[in-house]
This record gives sequence, C-alpha cells and structure tokens, in this order.
Amino acid sequence: MDKPVPASLAAVADLRERVTECLSDAFAHDLLDGEDFEQRLDLAYQARTIAQLEELVADLEMPAPQTRALAIPADAYPNRPEGKLVLALMGGVSRGGRWLAPKTLRAVAVMGGVELDLREAILPPGITEIHVTAIMGGVEIIVPPNVAIQADGIAVMGGFEDVHRAPAIQDASVPQLRIKGFALCGGVEIKTRLPGENAWDAWKRNWRERKQRRQLAAQQHQKALGEPD
Repeated sequence: MDKPVPASLAAVADLRERVTECLSDAFAHDLLDGEDFEQRLDLAYQARTIAQLEELVADLEMPAPQTRALAIPADAYPNRPEGKLVLALMGGVSRGGRWLAPKTLRAVAVMGGVELDLREAILPPGITEIHVTAIMGGVEIIVPPNVAIQADGIAVMGGFEDVHRAPAIQDASVPQLRIKGFALCGGVEIKTRLPGENAWDAWKRNWRERKQRRQLAAQQHQKALGEPD
C-alpha cells in the first residue's frame, strides 16, 4: 500500500494557526475550561500532521479561512495600487471590510479621526507600508492576530503606540505591516482583534487569555517546586 504523502510544512503551520485561534476563541466563550484549553494548545504546538491538528478541534467550529487576512500570491493582483491617501480633516473616515491594501497607504488625521480596519483586507505577501500623521486627531489601526507588525513613530504631546510582532514563520509569502508616523497633540493606536470582534469582546478575550497565562505560569512554578533535585 502506498504511503500517504506528507502535508507541506506551510500547510501544517497555517492550520496550526487556525487551530490555535479556534481554541482561544472557544476558551474566551467558555466552551473550554482552562485545563482543557492548556492541554489542547500544547498538543497543537506538538502536532506535526494535519490529522493531529484536526482532531483537536473536531468538536469545535473552525473559523473559515475567508474570515482572516488573506495571504495571496505576489502576482495575483498585478493592478494593486502603489499608493492611497486617507484624509480626515475636522471629520472622520473609516476604511474596512473586504478591500485590497495598496503597497503604501497614507493616513492623515487633522482635528479628526481615521479608522483603518485590516481584519478582512487582502494583504499580498511582503511588506505593506502605512505612513501615519495625526495632528490634534487620532488614527486607529485594527489588525488580525496573524499579521506581522513593525511600528515606529514620534509623538509630541501625544501618543504613538510602538508594536513589534515578528511573523511566526520567516517566510517571504507572509504579509507584514510596516507602520511609521508622527503624532502632534494626537494619537496613533494599533489594536489586535479577531474578525467580527468589537472592543468589549476583545477586552474580555485578552483578560481571559492573561488569566489563563497566569494560571499556567503558577502551575508550572508549583510543578518546579515539587520536582526532586
């Protein structure tokens, strides 16, 4: 009998990411208790096949791939715009839903506000640059958990949130965001949320995850103290 062809490492890594998202969401909604969540998460990181990963969420509803920021081949959108300007002048501008992100996006808020929601955006492989200027205004950028981020900025009498999140896999096909900017009497905030998640849901999920991490750290500490020399 022929041996089954092993799945590619990229396919296993992608499914592992979806499985961990599914487990985190189930834990946040009390579908899994802390012990079950911890055990399944450990097994997910140890899994080396698609079958092992699928078994961990067989009783849960997996998120559809379409709900995540999509990585696509570099040549899939030859007409991808080089640049785009989003300007809020004494008003508000919001950009979200399903849209193709340009190579360079400039967001300017002058006595106004800009919201950029990238959770369902099409982010081609490689680097997408976002240049931000906030003058007596604010810019909010919402990103999904699976996108790598590098953010650096300058704030004068304001705030600029620096975020550095390296990609889980060092792969040129992984979408990456490079955010740079300047805030004068204003603010630039970068938030991570799941698709469809509002601010309150995100806060509850983060609180539950922090609580679970504290419990896990305490359990590991107790185990270490109980181990013989």
